[in-house]
Formats: sequence, structure tokens, C-alpha cells
Amino acid sequence: MTGSDDLRAAVAAGVLGAEDSYRALLGSIVETARAIFSAQAASIFLLDEETDELVFEAVAGEGEDDLVGMRLPSGTGIAGWVVSSRQPLVIEDVSTDPRFGREVAEATGYMPKGLMAVPLLLEERSLGVLEVLDRPQRSRFSLAEMELLGLFAGQAAIALDLLQRARTAQAVLAGTGGEVAVVARVAAAFDELEGPRRDAGLRLLSALDEVLRP
Repeated sequence: MTGSDDLRAAVAAGVLGAEDSYRALLGSIVETARAIFSAQAASIFLLDEETDELVFEAVAGEGEDDLVGMRLPSGTGIAGWVVSSRQPLVIEDVSTDPRFGREVAEATGYMPKGLMAVPLLLEERSLGVLEVLDRPQRSRFSLAEMELLGLFAGQAAIALDLLQRARTAQAVLAGTGGEVAVVARVAAAFDELEGPRRDAGLRLLSALDEVLRP
């Protein structure tokens, strides 16, 4: 990226501290998914393309205190299959499915019996996977449940994208000089403005965007 691109990334993607907000959003998504499906656990994996790993970014229920931040090879288990195939998957008994990574489940400290997994897609990008583990087996999985799971996946994909953008902005700030930090502080201050002062700030950012365009 050029210096101009770096400046635009810092301004557009990130108010400083935004990562915490997006992580909280992901947490609320898995909490709600777990509650809606009456499941034992729900989790969101981020595909880290630089390291080719799946990262636990949010967990609700079993393992929520220990798993966030844990990394797995991107091809691992059912999550790896879903992120590479971009296809949702419902398994009522994981012990009968060869894609299930038993060793990985044992390492996490929780061995599910069944799960639902759906890829987190944004345009052409596969960002990660949403899993819901051990919902009550009152009946076979229905089309309505799949549609509902898809709605959660859509929201989770947006949140993951925002999280990645915030991290990119923070990396830019950490790796460049004071000019970028100044721009980021302007963006952060702008977020607090109201009324005429906000209108003036919008004009300023619009003018800045014109200057930075190649």
C-alpha cells in the first residue's frame, strides 16, 4: 500500500479502540445464536490468511473462558471444511463424520455430539465460520433453522470485516509516523461531534479524501 492508501485506511476503518467494539459485537452474535437455538455453545472463527489459520474470535457457552485467541490450521476439522468449501453443514452425530477433528475437540476441552456450521462470506471473500454446537435434537434440522442461521452468518461476516479493518488501521498507526496518528485522532474526535460542528467535520473529511485520491 502507498502512504496515501495507508492514510485512507486509517481514516476509513478505524477510530482508535474500535476493535473492542467489534469484538463485543461478535460476542453478542454468538450469545444470541446460542440462546435462539438453545445450544450448548456457539463460536466464530476468523480465517487469518497471512498465517493460514482459523482463530477463535468469539465463543459463548462451553469453552468461552479459554478458547478466544486459540489458533488452528485452516484445514482443521469441520470448520476447515466449511471455510474452504463455502458450504453450510449440519451434522447430528459428529462421531460418524470423517471431517470431524476429534483431536482438536479434545484439545479445546469440549467434545460436541452435533453441530451446525456456516461460512461467513462477504462478497467474494470467505472470512471465517460460525458454529452452533449441540442444539436439542427435538426434530430434524429444518429449512427455517438454516435460514435463521444464515441471518446470523450475514451479521457475523460484517462484524468480522469491520474487525479486520480496525486491526489494519491499528497496524498502520503502529508502523508509520506521526502524520497518520494525527489523522486517526481527527477521525476519533469527529465521531463525537454534533450539529454544525459535525457538518463542518464532514466537509473537512470530504476535502481530505479529495486530496488523498490518486
